[in-house]
Amino acid sequence: MELVSIILLIIGLLLLLILIALLFIYNSLVRLKNNIQKSWANIDVLLKQRSDELPNLIATVKGYMDHERTTLEALTKARTEVLQAPTLSKKAVADTFITETLKTIFAVAEHYPTLKANENFLKLQNRITALENELADRREFYNDSVNIYNIRIHSIPDVIVARMMKSTDEQFFKVSEEDKKIVHVTMEK
Repeated sequence: MELVSIILLIIGLLLLLILIALLFIYNSLVRLKNNIQKSWANIDVLLKQRSDELPNLIATVKGYMDHERTTLEALTKARTEVLQAPTLSKKAVADTFITETLKTIFAVAEHYPTLKANENFLKLQNRITALENELADRREFYNDSVNIYNIRIHSIPDVIVARMMKSTDEQFFKVSEEDKKIVHVTMEK
């Protein structure tokens, strides 16, 4: 009788340990998933802040760069696309276009001494450059979070819980090779 009780106690403890391990895995996967959502929300906030600054930049630059109207219109269109993009990949494409266009505008500004000396332009340039740097950091953090999550849901023993949760791979914040080729920014003179 004592042997049976000891065996049942051991089996009960093993089942309890397995249950605790499964709960721990479940909670850690939920934490990782929420971390991904939070890091995406942080990117989205910065994209919105940058998009809010673009009309000010365009208005400041417009008077100086009459010949670059096409680029400024493309920047306005890309801003709208970032704000209305239905998917992460479409947002990434529009974001990449804005980043490349901003680099071009800031480079061309070197040819306009009065624009370079404009206090509003300098403030906007510094603000947008700071936002671009923050975006780069947040994209990296988001992709790291996605990578950790994707590895965990395919690793043993986490894969067991992940399948019960119907977890699937999360999407990285990236632009496809085809979409990278689309970015063509020209400054007319």
